[in-house]
Amino acid sequence: MQIFIEAIDLNIWEAIEIGPYVPTIVDGSSTSGSTTIEKPRDKWSEEDRRRIQTVQMPRRCGTHFNSHMRAQLMLRDLTYEYELFRMKTNENIQDMQKRFTHIVNHLVSLGKTFPNEDLINKVLRCLNRE
Repeated sequence: MQIFIEAIDLNIWEAIEIGPYVPTIVDGSSTSGSTTIEKPRDKWSEEDRRRIQTVQMPRRCGTHFNSHMRAQLMLRDLTYEYELFRMKTNENIQDMQKRFTHIVNHLVSLGKTFPNEDLINKVLRCLNRE
């Protein structure tokens, strides 16, 4: 995940690790000495705006990033399931076919394609010898 975010912008990962950037100023009007307060928005510099923008980017692309990561993980898991697919002991051919079709349909919906010949050969190799 870190590499993916750093590929978008190195400052985004820094914002995630350190926390959001809040522009501040030193306020000397306090009776107890100078304190640091949040800088009013109309006093933000271009650098402040750029750093705030960097902090906001993960929130804006978060939904896209999460759905993209979920799809990648699902594709990985389903591919693994497809590669190791075998007919279970005492499983009838209809149930095996349903499981196989379910896996293949999900993989196709995630963009993976299979020539019909490969699917047929896969099913034939997965059948029990009985």
